[in-house]
Amino acid sequence: MIADLHVHTTASDGQLTIPEIPARAREAGVDVVAVTDHDRVHPALDAPVATRDGVTVVRGLELRVDAGEHRLDLLGYGADPTPDLTAELDRIQRDRVRRARQMVDLIEAETGVSLDLSVGPGIGRPHIARAVAESSAPYDYAGAFGRLIGGEGPCYVPREITDAETGIALLRESCGLVSLAHPFRYRDPEAALKICAELDAVERYYAYDQPMDPAPVEHAIERYDLLLTGGSDAHGQRLGVAGLDSADWERVASRLPGAER
Repeated sequence: MIADLHVHTTASDGQLTIPEIPARAREAGVDVVAVTDHDRVHPALDAPVATRDGVTVVRGLELRVDAGEHRLDLLGYGADPTPDLTAELDRIQRDRVRRARQMVDLIEAETGVSLDLSVGPGIGRPHIARAVAESSAPYDYAGAFGRLIGGEGPCYVPREITDAETGIALLRESCGLVSLAHPFRYRDPEAALKICAELDAVERYYAYDQPMDPAPVEHAIERYDLLLTGGSDAHGQRLGVAGLDSADWERVASRLPGAER
């Protein structure tokens, strides 16, 4: 495995900074890293594909879309954002900030505890859960999700999601390759995989919590003539838990401007 194509940074809910990526990649034996922050193109990356300290860094993003019965995550690679994509991402970030402030207010009213949390672009529920766990409230990180800000929790606030048709069009205009992320994380993987008819690839390799029968994904790959992507979905410091070998990376790289194969 040489390419980890699903990595989050401090620009969303990850722990890595861009300067830290090359060293962490070398520790994992990884030559290629795709930065795929949630609903955001990392502001410190200035090209769709670049080399930093000997490591190829792909500028990407992970965009959540509303596909009717499902909310799905799409991965865009080799991003060169159009004005339309930039405007949509700015709208999403404003909504993320609105949502986070509302949830913080609800949590503080529910628990009587003030949270030490800076709310800005890239904010997500993991930031809020960590702030709860670090406060005097009687919840750890998991408890904050389970008892407060999970989908059924008293402090949960929904956010506005881009519709699938719009999201796919925006990513296609801005990215060299668009992939469905982690198909087995959805309630109905086979139904979710139908969106691949409109995409270029599917995340075939992913660090799921338990073994998965690959048959539905393999069927989608054959039916829709998909390329394969893969990655760790890293939110911490560790890279290389899942990803692509050199042959699969070369196929992806052929679609990305400036990528060396």
